[in-house]
Amino acid sequence: MQSLVRNGVLLRLPPGFRFHPTDEDLVVHYLRRKVLSLPLPSSIIPEIELANFSPWDLPGCSTEERYFFNFKYPRRMNRAAGSGYWRATGKEKAVLDGGRVVMGIRKTLVFYQGKGLNGRRTEWVMHEYRLIGAGENTGCVRGWVLCRVFAKRKTAAVGRDDDGCQLNGYIEQQPSPASSEVSCVTDGGEEGGD
Repeated sequence: MQSLVRNGVLLRLPPGFRFHPTDEDLVVHYLRRKVLSLPLPSSIIPEIELANFSPWDLPGCSTEERYFFNFKYPRRMNRAAGSGYWRATGKEKAVLDGGRVVMGIRKTLVFYQGKGLNGRRTEWVMHEYRLIGAGENTGCVRGWVLCRVFAKRKTAAVGRDDDGCQLNGYIEQQPSPASSEVSCVTDGGEEGGD
């Protein structure tokens, strides 16, 4: 079962439910509606101050993509967050509405642990979406952005736990045929073999 956090409360989504929106979905159906104070299709994306967290400390399952609304301060150049900082990488990508009109921009950032030149690049990536043009709230001192945060992992054997979170590097040991001893814990906390 997939888990999300909303207003500090852990939400459990039903089995089989996966929130996997496209860039267009995020900008058109969530961010644009949030900026214009229109009802959202779902209350699945929480508001959070990303600067208060390192990416691994963010609410939700740390092995899956997580989505957050965050305030964007236009004059804030410092991207300090938790134990490090976010640094922009690559070119910004236009997000089109129906493949025709540019509605927003996706900026990719990578999290560096530490400060300044001593920062160490991590596997954490953030896609930050912002509106442009008529949908942008240019009159505000601060506005909304929508962020997708995830850990970019190398290909490996991946399993899933009961909550649907990935178990990277987890190998379940099988008892060897030579070992016939079974250990269990009883209500009294004693160990014994059967």
